[in-house]
Amino acid sequence: MYRYLLIAVLIVQSHVSLAQDPLLPEGLLDDPFATPETTIEQDETIDPTLSFGGFWESRIGGRLVDDNNQRSASLSEIRLQLEFSKDFDLASINLVGDFIYDHLADQHSIDLEKGQGYFDLREANFEASPTDNVDLKFGRQILTWGTGDLVFINDLFSKDWHSFFLGRDEEYLKAPSDALKASLYSNVVNVDLIYNPHFDADRFLDGRRISYYAPASDSIVGRPTGIITEDYPGSWLKDDEISLRLHQNVSGYEVAGYGYHGRWKSPQGQAAVTGNSTFPALNVLGASARGPLGGGIANMEAGYYNSQDDGDGTNSLIRNSETRFLVGFEREAARDLTLGLQWYVEHMLDYGAYENALSSGAKAKDENRHLLTSRLTWLTHSQNTEWSLFAFYSPTDQDLYIRPRVSYKIDDFWTAEAGSNIFAGKDKHTFFGQFRDNTNAYMALRYGF
Repeated sequence: MYRYLLIAVLIVQSHVSLAQDPLLPEGLLDDPFATPETTIEQDETIDPTLSFGGFWESRIGGRLVDDNNQRSASLSEIRLQLEFSKDFDLASINLVGDFIYDHLADQHSIDLEKGQGYFDLREANFEASPTDNVDLKFGRQILTWGTGDLVFINDLFSKDWHSFFLGRDEEYLKAPSDALKASLYSNVVNVDLIYNPHFDADRFLDGRRISYYAPASDSIVGRPTGIITEDYPGSWLKDDEISLRLHQNVSGYEVAGYGYHGRWKSPQGQAAVTGNSTFPALNVLGASARGPLGGGIANMEAGYYNSQDDGDGTNSLIRNSETRFLVGFEREAARDLTLGLQWYVEHMLDYGAYENALSSGAKAKDENRHLLTSRLTWLTHSQNTEWSLFAFYSPTDQDLYIRPRVSYKIDDFWTAEAGSNIFAGKDKHTFFGQFRDNTNAYMALRYGF
């Protein structure tokens, strides 16, 4: 780990030394013999349809609580992201890939589905606009919709929960999907249709880096015996997914309806014979609205989750059907200080059947799970420093999760960051309570180009 810090320090020193080199007087930077024609020829060598960029980043972290199931280090990695895009008259090509050295990884062979190995392909897609009211996007892409802030109802696209809980940049909560997206626009309604030819699961918590609660043993498990073995439904065209959004702006409010046909994105079932974790079939219908209210922005979202493999709620090995609801509000509380609040609830359907199906001694979930969230963002030092605090608290589970973070923009290229993931809970079987031994802190240094 220390050699990574040494590399980072050397790079910073080299950058600072370059930045301190004496600058030539302004007039000497120009060629007094240059002609207008020469300047035009130099500009024409730059292709405006090509774009290239990315960043280099070093990120380390450690646990603040002893966990016998995990290493004391939570993060130790170097990442190089490269972005490339090429525009044509009616189309474009986009490529984004991360080259990663993860010192804590169990294996470095590349697995693009689970995001493991030396390389992670974030985007590789082709975009086209055959008409003024039709957009197409085909290939690997990051997908998102809905109105929740780090709380998802109708966003059934892949998430990376390892990255989120370990302290990687928040952008890595969204995992890539292999899909075809078609968008159609009209004065009546806008339509987004997304087809995944094979099931894209979450990069879910499997015990390799984060310990979790195992109901079978009524204990917290992790490495090595608690690593989840799953039956992955990966057949092309058979185990596919369809997502639909109908949306329009109505009197300044963004109104949308949603549909999803696929599976639970993280394991929510168990095979009776093998005991392996499964991804039961799932259908979702939902709606949302977002717009100005009381000097800020308000949002509402709801969804009905139909767990198809357990329609009557009597199978204790499969998660029940449920309804989900969310309301939120965000506004600027003071100059450069923004406050966001949310209330979210999950209501389990067929709760009586669920209780009757529980095995003896099993911990029962609440019929209603409430969750309150708050986001506080404060910009200081000419907006070069961002102080952020995001908190989740469940009054029904009596557990919480807090994400404090501070980032400082050193200059146009360098950014330093530090933060923590803090978990607490009364019981070990609640969602955030099960992660209390995974409390960690991290820091990062990034160079963007």
